[in-house]
Amino acid sequence: MNRLRLGLPAGSLQESAMEIFRKAGYNISIGERSYYPYIDDEEIECVLIRAQEIPKYVAEEVLDVGLTGKDWIVETGVEVKEMAELSFSKRGLRPVRLVLAVPRDSTIEEVADLEGKRVATELVETTRGYLKDHGVTATVLFSWGATEVKPPLLADAIAELTETGRSLKANNLRVIDTILVSTPRVIMNGASWSDPWKRKKVEHMITLLRGALLAEQKVMLKMNVHCDNLDKVIASLPALRKPTISTLSGDQWVAVESVVEEKTVRDLIYRLKEAGAEGIVEFPLNKIIP
Repeated sequence: MNRLRLGLPAGSLQESAMEIFRKAGYNISIGERSYYPYIDDEEIECVLIRAQEIPKYVAEEVLDVGLTGKDWIVETGVEVKEMAELSFSKRGLRPVRLVLAVPRDSTIEEVADLEGKRVATELVETTRGYLKDHGVTATVLFSWGATEVKPPLLADAIAELTETGRSLKANNLRVIDTILVSTPRVIMNGASWSDPWKRKKVEHMITLLRGALLAEQKVMLKMNVHCDNLDKVIASLPALRKPTISTLSGDQWVAVESVVEEKTVRDLIYRLKEAGAEGIVEFPLNKIIP
């Protein structure tokens, strides 16, 4: 039987990844101290490892496919095929930035001011490459963690991953530049990609994952509308396509269904009610396949 070996990220991406796979239709369970999760697809074998290591193991063909961040693909410098970018989920798969930050009262204002300085970071090679591209010679120090607390005593600046910037502000740091923007990526090695069965299996998985991510931001609205008010109600609906309209038992009433952005529902329901919609019901969605 054909088998696909899938690397899933442990650590900060783990919970988000498991939830998205669940919504995509894959039930994954992780036993205590187990690094080989169970998945309800006998053609897939899961391995749970740190996102930092996944690009290397995919490139070395230990894994066929993996989910990791763009930052670690750049940092490891390995040759992999990026099959998909997964981002903008309210469950944590948002883009993160690798930024240069210095103490708020530092005299360093731009990257050129780092000449001869010390920069602490977990992404050493990425930071070195960035400084080289800007013609700056600085000492780049590997940080084992708690990077935000190292300036000014242990480093003049840091290169740190951030999503909101709150931790940087809490440690009295300010950003002077962005090195890269990183989102989760599905990656394969060339040999696995060249295998028609494995590539098709991964492409099917990606379709379901993208559908789950898209559904996270949307909901289904269903309502009853008198035909006299139908045009006004439809004009209020920002549907993916045209809304679905079904005739009810009464000649003058129809049922209207539409997929809308969840963030718009609070105001949209009021406008629909004003336009004449009745019996408005909101449903969560698991997947949307465009």
